[in-house]
Amino acid sequence: MNADGRTRLNRTPEWTALAKHREELGEVRLRELFAADPGRGTGYTLRVGDLYVDYSKHLVTDDTLRLLRELAVATDVSGLRDAMFRGERINTTEDRAVLHTALRAARDAVIEVDGENVVPGVHAVLDRMAGFAQQVRSGEWTGHTGRRIRNVVNIGIGGSDLGPAMAYEALRAFTDRDLTVRFVSNVDGADLHEAVRDLDPAETLFIVASKTFTTIETVTNATSARSWLLAALGDEKAVAAHFVALSTNAEKVADFGIDTANMFEFWDWVGGRYSFDSAIGLSLMIAIGPDRFREMLDGFRIVDEHFRTAPAEANAPLLMGLLGIWYNNFHDAQSHAVLPYSHYLSKFTAYLQQLDMESNGKSVDRQGRPVVWQTGPVVWGTPGTNGQHAYYQLIHQGTKLIPADLIGFARPVDELSDELKAQHDLLMANLFAQGQALAFGRTAEEVRADGVPEEQVPHRTFRGNHPTTTILATELTPSVLGQLIALYEHKVFVQGAVWNIDSFDQWGVELGKVLAKRVEPALTGGADVPGLDPSTAALVAAYRERRK
Repeated sequence: MNADGRTRLNRTPEWTALAKHREELGEVRLRELFAADPGRGTGYTLRVGDLYVDYSKHLVTDDTLRLLRELAVATDVSGLRDAMFRGERINTTEDRAVLHTALRAARDAVIEVDGENVVPGVHAVLDRMAGFAQQVRSGEWTGHTGRRIRNVVNIGIGGSDLGPAMAYEALRAFTDRDLTVRFVSNVDGADLHEAVRDLDPAETLFIVASKTFTTIETVTNATSARSWLLAALGDEKAVAAHFVALSTNAEKVADFGIDTANMFEFWDWVGGRYSFDSAIGLSLMIAIGPDRFREMLDGFRIVDEHFRTAPAEANAPLLMGLLGIWYNNFHDAQSHAVLPYSHYLSKFTAYLQQLDMESNGKSVDRQGRPVVWQTGPVVWGTPGTNGQHAYYQLIHQGTKLIPADLIGFARPVDELSDELKAQHDLLMANLFAQGQALAFGRTAEEVRADGVPEEQVPHRTFRGNHPTTTILATELTPSVLGQLIALYEHKVFVQGAVWNIDSFDQWGVELGKVLAKRVEPALTGGADVPGLDPSTAALVAAYRERRK
């Protein structure tokens, strides 16, 4: 026991029991598990909303799942979950509530923070967003010269970029195709240049997403965008017609030239990586319309309610989180691949990288003590079938265990031609084939039976036994996208709760910002910056020499 009364995670009886179970299972084979239980393919499945989750191809037995659920009980995952939904300050290092779930709560819900029901405020902002989005979509909102807005450029970084950019790509089929929507995040000037080079300033709206309106990359890009606009339109008054803000800092927003009536707020109990279903999603709402945006929020809420109320043995986010614990901590897996078989989910894994790695990339526990167990995995992946011709080789025949999620849809989007729709079966055949090949591989005997020369048999043998979760839905709609994201949000929550880390701060992100501000004067003016290490000082000198 520790001073705070907690037993360290790796010393709990439940952790010890899992370690012993892992040793007893040894090199359990998926072929053997399926042979012993012919019903495993349907028995090890869950349904939540429109999502069908197949976890049969995992290196687990009923005993494994029971022991993992017992670990969740021992670490009080459900207690922390309920505290989150109640609005308690579970972000301990920042003393904040964690209420991204309030962003999609029903209008009549009651969720209190410090005695105040936050839900009416959430819906007031959503209603203002809807009104503004309709003005832009209808042409009622016009630029400084009276012309309608045809281009929307979102300027943000981190969650203020990754979320809306991912969702816009995912829901392209539901967007107004007459609108051009682009996203700028990188402080590299080339990002803004390429985003606006072919746009007409008189028809372009910028959405600047920064809670404090001090984020250096975002403010730098917004200032350059302002200069680009004024170079064409010439009148400072044009800024108010072509810029809106997603922020809480009215003073700085006004100083920039934005009318604070066009400032959409959000709250300190929303982390950036959990925020695109708030005002941060304004660009998305303009693209798909308020009704579709609310459908997406409904999808989030379906999984929120499932996570909050479903029993442990049928709780999909809990199960996915615990499976990640099983591989991370008892199989020494270092990474996790997310492989969507959908072109529209091309940015989904990049979004999940921030969600997972910024949340659970921690090395101290909630009490500030170094952890002695692995925490968050490296999350990576790209859409199938592209990845099959790149890194799947390593997953199939490399030396690393890489659990993976395969995500697919039964139907293609409606607007595809009949010929392109016909390709969908081939796409999904690849998904199912990869899941089978990863799980069961090919034995040397099977290879020989195909007449392969003996010297090639080792090279064409596949060990298999690579675990996958397959997630299927009928089609990729706004609601289904909300369900998918909430599923992963709560999975990340479960793992952070078990590891006893604060999943809702990001001090590692802050360090880089502080150091960049210190180094910049050395680059721009040759200032002598105290505290630079010899390597960095030499790199600064080399940069300045080449910059000349």
